[in-house]
Amino acid sequence: MSHEKYSTVIETLHECMESCNHCYISCLGEEHVKEMAECIRLDRECADICSLFEQSLTRDTPYVQELAQLCAKACRDCGEECAKHDHDHCQKCAEACRKCADECEKLIA
Repeated sequence: MSHEKYSTVIETLHECMESCNHCYISCLGEEHVKEMAECIRLDRECADICSLFEQSLTRDTPYVQELAQLCAKACRDCGEECAKHDHDHCQKCAEACRKCADECEKLIA
């Protein structure tokens, strides 16, 4: 399979998507959920974009550059927002997002 060259970024995208989904669900259960609104929104956006990019890479998409750029931005934005919150799930999500953004940026020429 020719997409094997992307195996590291595919794994990182999947981990980020899972972390964002966990953070999303956990934020919905927080006592002050309204304060978590932006975190929740960005968790969903980031998870969806990571999932799209992961799937696209397994199909050898011709849009690697464009999707990598979009995904890196979504991950950076989500990571920055999650880092603002002291919840463990937010901190873990921020770390996963930073790692994913770094991997995506390696694909941008």
